[in-house]
Amino acid sequence: MKKVKIISKKRVFDDFFKIDEIKLKHELYNGNMSEPMKRLSFERGDSVGMLVWNKESERLVLTEQFRFCTYEKGPGWLLEIPAGVVEAGEDPEETAQREILEETGYRAERLTHLYSFYVSPGGTTERIILYYAEVENKDRIESGGGVVLEHEDIRILELSQPEMRAKLAAGEIVDAKTLIALMWFQQDR
Repeated sequence: MKKVKIISKKRVFDDFFKIDEIKLKHELYNGNMSEPMKRLSFERGDSVGMLVWNKESERLVLTEQFRFCTYEKGPGWLLEIPAGVVEAGEDPEETAQREILEETGYRAERLTHLYSFYVSPGGTTERIILYYAEVENKDRIESGGGVVLEHEDIRILELSQPEMRAKLAAGEIVDAKTLIALMWFQQDR
């Protein structure tokens, strides 16, 4: 394993998100150590995303909600798989089950881990843990739509495979975790 020497690390922003400034040196491919460098690290923590398939209706359960960070360069409202932030001390599977229920109203008892990946490793620590869940109509035990106290206003959409493929072809799905999940889903179908 290559060596990294942390010279200093300080938190320069501490709110819902956190930003650390790190001064470091790392081992180069030739075996030497690099010159000291400064890096900023956006601490986002881990998140989960869940591809939910209603096997009874043969439809994907997706969400749509306003995402400010996409508003100036994109649609603002994104079609996505349910997702959420893993809280401190919470198991990612617990988070996934909680978020599916809050956002879609479905109870998903069994999850299959698909992938874990970094969103933008050049600047953020965020890692997404991606799951697949199958549900049936009887598993819809709440209304979903998000948590009002968190200012969530989520529309639930259930799409057939042809509808999903049409949205992909039209460029209407632009969220990376959703694209990765849907590419996995289409492999065997």
